[in-house]
Amino acid sequence: MNLSQIISNMKYNLLVEDILRNPSTSGKGGIYYYSERGDRLIDLGSLRDKLWQKFNSVYPQLSNFGNEAELNEVRETIQQLLRWGWRYNKNLEEQAAQLHMLTGWSHIVEVSVSRRISSLENRSEILYQILDACLGASASPDCSLKMAFILSQVALTCMAKLRDDRFLFPGGFSSDNITCLDIIMVKQLSNGACHSLLFKLIMAILRNESSEALRRRQYALLLSYFQYCQHMLVPNVPTSVLQQLLLDEQDGEELDLQKIDKEQAELARANFSILRKEAQAILDLVIKDATHGSEPGKTISLYVLDAVVCIDHERYFLSQLQSRGFLRSCLMSISSFSSADGGHSLDSMQRACTLEAELALLLRISHKYGKSGAQVLFSMGALEHIASCRAVNLQGSLRVETKLRRDVAVDVDKQRMIVTPVLRLVFSLTSLVDTSEFFEVKNKIVREVIDFVKGHHLVFDHVLREDVSGTDDLMMEQINLVVGILSKVWPYEESGEYGFVQGLFSMMHIVFSCDSDRPFLSISTRSPENQRKSELNVFQLCFSLSSYLYFLVTKKSLRLQVSDDSPEYHSPVSLQQPTLNLLCSLLNGVINSLERAADEKSLLLNKIRDINELSRQEVDEVINMCVRQDLVSASDDIQKRRYIAMVEMCQVAGNRDQLISLLLPLVEHVLNVIIIHFQDSSGVFNTNGSLKTITYGAEPDSGQEISLLCGKLIPLLERLELLSEEKVGHNLKVFRRSVASLKEMAIQKFVG
Repeated sequence: MNLSQIISNMKYNLLVEDILRNPSTSGKGGIYYYSERGDRLIDLGSLRDKLWQKFNSVYPQLSNFGNEAELNEVRETIQQLLRWGWRYNKNLEEQAAQLHMLTGWSHIVEVSVSRRISSLENRSEILYQILDACLGASASPDCSLKMAFILSQVALTCMAKLRDDRFLFPGGFSSDNITCLDIIMVKQLSNGACHSLLFKLIMAILRNESSEALRRRQYALLLSYFQYCQHMLVPNVPTSVLQQLLLDEQDGEELDLQKIDKEQAELARANFSILRKEAQAILDLVIKDATHGSEPGKTISLYVLDAVVCIDHERYFLSQLQSRGFLRSCLMSISSFSSADGGHSLDSMQRACTLEAELALLLRISHKYGKSGAQVLFSMGALEHIASCRAVNLQGSLRVETKLRRDVAVDVDKQRMIVTPVLRLVFSLTSLVDTSEFFEVKNKIVREVIDFVKGHHLVFDHVLREDVSGTDDLMMEQINLVVGILSKVWPYEESGEYGFVQGLFSMMHIVFSCDSDRPFLSISTRSPENQRKSELNVFQLCFSLSSYLYFLVTKKSLRLQVSDDSPEYHSPVSLQQPTLNLLCSLLNGVINSLERAADEKSLLLNKIRDINELSRQEVDEVINMCVRQDLVSASDDIQKRRYIAMVEMCQVAGNRDQLISLLLPLVEHVLNVIIIHFQDSSGVFNTNGSLKTITYGAEPDSGQEISLLCGKLIPLLERLELLSEEKVGHNLKVFRRSVASLKEMAIQKFVG
């Protein structure tokens, strides 16, 4: 309260302030009282009496004759204070009434939005109107902090409902028929409406009177808005699949993916432009919260910066984060994470959440800007800072004594929040290795990653020893990351001290020898979605292992024996290298999955095109095949069921295409390794001209083993020749050349 704006004579300020703020006068029985509604109001009569008592005690001469002027001045001061008190009471009662009314209104709106609005056809427009009004009001300077908080909560509920409606079932279709184009282009609000919401939200975030609690809700609203602006299918469905789906729906019109993407691109550019106009103020505020706020405030602020980087153009926000020193500050925060932060208290868990968000932001930069982003992080010493983070050592004893501990769930959370993101970031930085020559002595990125691996060799060794067949999704991702990192840098390491080479070879024996129907891919308790995810993860592991093996064969001249039964091949299992027979087994499993994935993808694309011809029972069968049954209820009509089936089939078709895109280069790796061995082989022949032994490396293989290998290989190559480009959806010209070349060699060695 600024008393100079209330009373004209400054000499009375201290006296008045003592009355208004002194506990003895401002408490119960003093100058304040509480209304029936609970509002704390000024008792004007008590205020007047207290003021006269105070003035008379401090200025006793006021009652003497001759001080009429000063007495009048005191009277005027008291009148000014009473008029102020009356206005204060009136404003407070009005604000309190508005706040109470707003609170009741917000409860009604939130309940209606959550439970009742789904039955309305124009619900998106209703939600937009509420959302727009809430954001506009909360940005107003007349809106109190408490009211802004309530309005932001209502806006958050409406935005979440808009987002969920769009991704679950948007409605608004005029008939029972639905096409893939409907799903791709569906967006309930126009670009103009989206721009209006974003602008008002930014103004609300930048309001003068604010608090971290309010901004946390506003940041959550901003993140929800960016999710709403995403494509329905594009993040999970490859362009090649979408293009195939649209071929039958264009009807001769110029309607391709570029045209479909145009509106989405305009929305993204407009979002970026709106943010850029207020970039300085927004970044000042968000970075301040990310640096000096509470741990929950830091966490959500970091995710806002992550979202901002996602929509960045021309590296504008990246340069802003660099120039402000925030990225360096972020790295320093990561390196300063101590073992004390790794405890099980609420504070330590919140700090771990902040660390996870910091790592996610750095990973986003590496992914968004590609190798240039990774180079920025590497040049700032990202690996050194990550290596200093003691949190990585949390996993040293993880899972070893899980049966004896009561806080295992907390440790698993720490593993998810810290160890896995650290490995993701290190793996993303290894993208810089591909640009380096193998024999480059000054390859700094390789040296630093190898130093990181050596510094955390217990973590890497622990992950390599995990049982692949019985692992969960979290550990499977860690295995993939560890193998991916080692496959990129460990061929450069000459020391065999850590046993990683044998660990990788042992994993090859386990994974390569299983066919595509391996038990851990077909566990009955897993949902179809999880089975598909597991299959993708396992073949990603196979690809990383095959990449490592291909590197050793091509760059370090490693040569494999045909089989474990080859002469002089009697090493312990832990020291055994993979064999050509093992690669043949891998090739068989990969071909099985490749054929099945191509068939499933083709079948799904046909079902998607015929979705409007399917009966309710057939649609339900599709839904059960793709996802859990709980996505639909008995009351859902055929339109909603077709929509859900369409979306899920598109997602599964995208997953199958992703698997095919992984399996094709995996097959090429295997083919090329075998081709190199066949090209480099030298044979010893019998007197009749038949092949007696063949040498690939230090030890010879018998001609019979070679014939058996080729006998297995030729039928597999013939199956690869039958792959249809139409079903696979990829150009197979180079692929078929490798198949034909190896088949010719195999036939020669088989008949020889």
